[in-house]
Amino acid sequence: MSTSRTTRRSETLRTRIIDTACALVTERGAHGLTIEGVADRADVAVQTVYNRVGGRIELLVAVAERALVADRAHMDAAYAVPGTPAQRIEAAAAAYVRFAVENPHEFRLLAEPPADPGVRQRIQALIDEQNTKLAAALSEGIAEGSVRPEIVPDEAAKALWAMMNGLLAQHIAATNDQVGDSSTLVATALDILRHGIEQS
Repeated sequence: MSTSRTTRRSETLRTRIIDTACALVTERGAHGLTIEGVADRADVAVQTVYNRVGGRIELLVAVAERALVADRAHMDAAYAVPGTPAQRIEAAAAAYVRFAVENPHEFRLLAEPPADPGVRQRIQALIDEQNTKLAAALSEGIAEGSVRPEIVPDEAAKALWAMMNGLLAQHIAATNDQVGDSSTLVATALDILRHGIEQS
């Protein structure tokens, strides 16, 4: 068998294992993901999972990476929409909500990574990469005068990410893992972010 064919077969097997891990997280949440469960459903040996992907940490990170690919599809489109920095940030917030609606368990994996420090560190690196786009939009807003100059873009991006995660996580929990119609909730949060709570 040629090297290229061997490589393709190996990559196909790896993809099947990750697809299976994603399906298990979608059905059961991150806590329901086990090496044995993935091996059984993918119809491969446990050692094959370790050889092609790795242990549970690597599986969770692979699922998180898939989730972020789906998230990027939403977010990149939002940041590319013509408009002011504030309008693009609002579009990105709405896009993140759509991602959470479509992928509640994957959203939770990103918003509340498992306690394992290895998983947390690697997922956080993926999140930080995405948050640079939000920080860039905030920086643009500062430069054009539509965002307060005392705001620190990197810190503000982290704060906004955490606030949106808390908002959606609470709503998901209140609706039995289905976000449902969160438009009013998100609109209220965006209005407070836009105007504050103090009487002008």
